[in-house]
Amino acid sequence: MKTRCALVAAIAIALSCVPSASRQQSTTAPPVITEASVRGHMEFLASDAMKGRGSGTEDEWRAAVYIGSQMRRWGLEPLGDNGGFVKKIDTSGMPGSTKPGMTSNALGQLTGSDPALAKEVILLTAHLDHLGVRGSGADTIFNGADDDASGSTAVLELAEAIAAGPRPKRTVMFVWFGSEETTGFGAADFLKNPPVPLDRIIANIEFEMIANRDAAVPPHTLWLTGYERSDLGPELAKQGARIVADPHLDARFFERSDNIQLACMGIIAQTVSSFDNKGATYHKVTDDVAHVDFAHMTDAIQSMLNPVLWLANSSFKPEWLPGKKPIPGQPPCG
Repeated sequence: MKTRCALVAAIAIALSCVPSASRQQSTTAPPVITEASVRGHMEFLASDAMKGRGSGTEDEWRAAVYIGSQMRRWGLEPLGDNGGFVKKIDTSGMPGSTKPGMTSNALGQLTGSDPALAKEVILLTAHLDHLGVRGSGADTIFNGADDDASGSTAVLELAEAIAAGPRPKRTVMFVWFGSEETTGFGAADFLKNPPVPLDRIIANIEFEMIANRDAAVPPHTLWLTGYERSDLGPELAKQGARIVADPHLDARFFERSDNIQLACMGIIAQTVSSFDNKGATYHKVTDDVAHVDFAHMTDAIQSMLNPVLWLANSSFKPEWLPGKKPIPGQPPCG
């Protein structure tokens, strides 16, 4: 017993001699995104048990509930129905709907620590849904591991990491949209019933299809849709983000994710991706966990943490470049 007490005392003395700056650094360094955690989220969201998270299905809703439960664990503030993190949305009567139905969004936030900057919102998003169960082959489940369980996992990991550290000066909002695959009901409802006035959203960074690297760019590199449209991408790159311009402009990815709905409302809204335009698993039953490069995916999420934290703590406001702002009623907005 005496030996144990002496050891405890020695450890206490040793810790007291560590310079305070060093101890502060160790407690405030950004958390490490682990492959085990990434795998955990992916193995649930893209599992056969979720039946492909079809747009507007109970499986999509279950994905939203799962995501909400994680936000509850990390102490985020709920923005969903009845004090929760999930918002159910009646899709009947919305543009493109053909029958009554429901879709689900998951929403939460961390209110900023700075009294002035907290009014400004950095919005991190992905979409919950995929194509569900269809077809008649041996495998009928379109798991949607890359599209977009990978993006959903990225936002989950960033939410956990940011919640674990010092509260950013700006408010950071995390939203997972439902029904992106069927004309974007979830994003449309967010814009129709925003948790904050839309002019307070400084930037929206969408995460879409980051499960594998794109051979069109160097290793350990992501690309950003609309890079040529605003100063957000170049500024994030200055802060260490390993992002470059979208190398597949002819594929028009800027307008193929939920970000386009926000961009057409004037919000700087762009998508981070590393999707290979060859599309070996795109919208196929082979888009499953077995085809995920987890080392790449984990590295990709980690690489965006510090740049996102910088954006959430800075006073920088991205702007559209001259002539590059999407205009409602004109392509790509209509």
